[in-house]
Amino acid sequence: MNSNTTEPPQNFVKLCRFRRGGGGPRIGLVENDSTIADLSAFGIQSLGELLEGGDPREHSRALAGRPDCPRLALEQATLLPPLERQEVWAAGVTYWRSRKARMEESEFSATAYDRVYEAPRPELFFKSLPEKVAGPGETVGIRADARWSVPEPELALLLNRHGRVAGYTIGNDLSARDIEGENLLYLPQAKIYSRSCSLGPWVAVGVGEAEARTWDIQLEILRRGARVFYGETAISQVKRSFGELSEWLFRCQEFPHGAVLLTGTGIVPPDDFSLAAEDEVRITVPGLGCLANRVSLVAARNRAACAASPG
Repeated sequence: MNSNTTEPPQNFVKLCRFRRGGGGPRIGLVENDSTIADLSAFGIQSLGELLEGGDPREHSRALAGRPDCPRLALEQATLLPPLERQEVWAAGVTYWRSRKARMEESEFSATAYDRVYEAPRPELFFKSLPEKVAGPGETVGIRADARWSVPEPELALLLNRHGRVAGYTIGNDLSARDIEGENLLYLPQAKIYSRSCSLGPWVAVGVGEAEARTWDIQLEILRRGARVFYGETAISQVKRSFGELSEWLFRCQEFPHGAVLLTGTGIVPPDDFSLAAEDEVRITVPGLGCLANRVSLVAARNRAACAASPG
């Protein structure tokens, strides 16, 4: 594992959702991280349409190789979160470092985290509806009623409706560690709130698990332009196989549009560090891409505000 960000040779393709100007979402193939081949010009209207097909890598390559395929520069497009109707779920305590951190944050819950790391059944929890996921360059949030908030950089699996891994992207599972540490039953409040999840910048298709496990994942946090935290880990350190995690997620459960599964984090900032408004979080998988988001404060709504709300 090292911090060299030189991109290795790639056999996979990168598919994205994007918007140009005021138009609707379109599907593209990213070439050399600089150009988008517009696959929607040939009737491709969704990522799901490609990911549920027989060979999305070759199909998208064939479309992008047509002489009449339109292209635009990456900077001309607004990248959107690389999901559509998929729920986002997450796996916890899949890295030894995560197990250690979760045990340290709460003596009350330490035994539970230690047991789930070794147990046959993994920890799986719901994270976000698709319409609440932030995309590349969008704002993510930290709770105003939390004192200790951190990003959790993770490799995300895009699973098709049969539970097979169709692609990979980068995810940020923001967490309020003090709320979770206070009581294990507060996990949903620590994990599920406005702008607590981001995905992007695109989906790598045509990658096997063995190759994905050779990747590193890096986290950089900038505050007023200066680096205040850097960490990295190897995705090979994820304890459970991706197939095992998917099988448990789909057990006694149906996902007709597929699902996104965050695979856990192995990078944990020190206990005296907390995200602040205006921080920039940059999560990089060399060869795959960089997911960058700025942080904002998610204010608590009081009863008067809720009563005045038309909703």
